[in-house]
Amino acid sequence: MALLSKLPNRIAGGSRICNLARCSRSQNKTNINRTFANNANSTPLLHTPLYDLHLAHGASMHPFAGFSMPITYETQSIIESNKWVRSQAGLFDVSHMVQHIFTGKDVTTFLERITPTDVRELAPYSGVYSMFLNNNGGIVDDIIITKHTDDKYYIVTNAACRAGDLAFLEEQKKLHGRSDIGHEILEEWGLLALQGPRAAEALQGLTDFDLTQLKFGNVGLVPVKGSKYWVSRSGYTGEDGFEISVPKEETLGFTERLLGESNSVVKLAGLGVRDALRLEAGLCLYGQDLDEITTPIQASLSWVVGKRRRLEGGFNGYEVIAEELKNGTSRRRVGFLSDGPPAREGSKIYEKAGVKLIGVVTSGLPSPTVGRNIAMGYVEKSFMKRGTEVLFDIRSRKRPGTVAKIPFVPPNYYR
Repeated sequence: MALLSKLPNRIAGGSRICNLARCSRSQNKTNINRTFANNANSTPLLHTPLYDLHLAHGASMHPFAGFSMPITYETQSIIESNKWVRSQAGLFDVSHMVQHIFTGKDVTTFLERITPTDVRELAPYSGVYSMFLNNNGGIVDDIIITKHTDDKYYIVTNAACRAGDLAFLEEQKKLHGRSDIGHEILEEWGLLALQGPRAAEALQGLTDFDLTQLKFGNVGLVPVKGSKYWVSRSGYTGEDGFEISVPKEETLGFTERLLGESNSVVKLAGLGVRDALRLEAGLCLYGQDLDEITTPIQASLSWVVGKRRRLEGGFNGYEVIAEELKNGTSRRRVGFLSDGPPAREGSKIYEKAGVKLIGVVTSGLPSPTVGRNIAMGYVEKSFMKRGTEVLFDIRSRKRPGTVAKIPFVPPNYYR
């Protein structure tokens, strides 16, 4: 996510992976239309700077987080697009995400109050996955923090959480006496995610900047034909790639150059395939896998709590999180594999005898890469061990599944 992008579940159509592979693009679109229609409301939808380009390329546009966003393109099914990103490079428009700039001499201290990250020791021009926390240790939003200097940070948050995040930030600034901290939103800027094993090859064709200097998590000011863009080596697919922040007036031109000069490598990809890719990579979607009553420890994301922060504390919810780090939690996010009809968001999870309810699925779909159904969800502590047999309640029938390792597809980050 600069860096992160999230979207609803139930994107891939078909009840079995083999059926999904055979289904037509029109069948896929029918399922997708039904899903994204749930995000519609009476408020006029916003457009990203690439809205007309998406239409010109045959995108199926649907409401998401207040924007009209491309879900699929007529030239590729979700499975075809998934395989393309895993083998070549896909270009995602994630301009609906909220890009923030925070400045001020006390900004590091403020960010260490509202996140569990070791912001102070973060190297200049590097980014890290983190989260805003409430006083109970619950996740207000998951974010990417990129440090430019000790008094300037770039943060990307989820579009669907915008109103809540802004209210949270204002409340926290007042609560901790940090009203002098500068906060700017880069309104209407473009944000592009170029993802896949050939992403570096494609972007390198547009710049003399040596992209091998950017390791996973690093950011650089990269010159591209007379302009300079902040480029982070990051993404939310598990593949190598970049996220590129571009002023509104330059977003279309940059995108057309990238597509034009690398059309044999780069293809546009929609939010539909992005959901399958992020789930295969074991990455969370806020509002499904994460929420304000779930802590980082319960979400199996304890690594976001910096070593120094564990000792010193000083962040929202520290007492709760310290207790969970010491004594464990009553529930935990785990992965699952299954065959037959897939377990999706909201499916209840039972122990293998089918009597005791032990948890719930938060994300699930047939995986084009794995060739089986994959899912994530929360289960009671006694059932977290890999290989544990469970039953999913799918359309009032109990279907077998197994607790599995996350991620489902090994990451391919450039380190």
